[in-house]
Amino acid sequence: MPNIHLTLIGKPGCHLCDDARAVVTSVMQNVVEERPAPQIVLEELSILDDAALQALYVEDIPVLLINGKVHNYWRIDPVRLRTALLEAS
Repeated sequence: MPNIHLTLIGKPGCHLCDDARAVVTSVMQNVVEERPAPQIVLEELSILDDAALQALYVEDIPVLLINGKVHNYWRIDPVRLRTALLEAS
């Protein structure tokens, strides 16, 4: 099975981004404990390091992508994320 690639787009000092990171890592850990394959990989990107990301998402951070597609922005719902990860695995 292919890996699930999560991309969390935010910026330093963003409290919503910190909250999103906490939710994503917690849900990832729970899903991996329940269903260890496929591997879930989390990449974090900052809009401050990429002008294209900033142009796309400056008003929407944090943004969570699952395998390159927008899953959610602003606040990450743990139940919805868990469901999406289980469906993708």
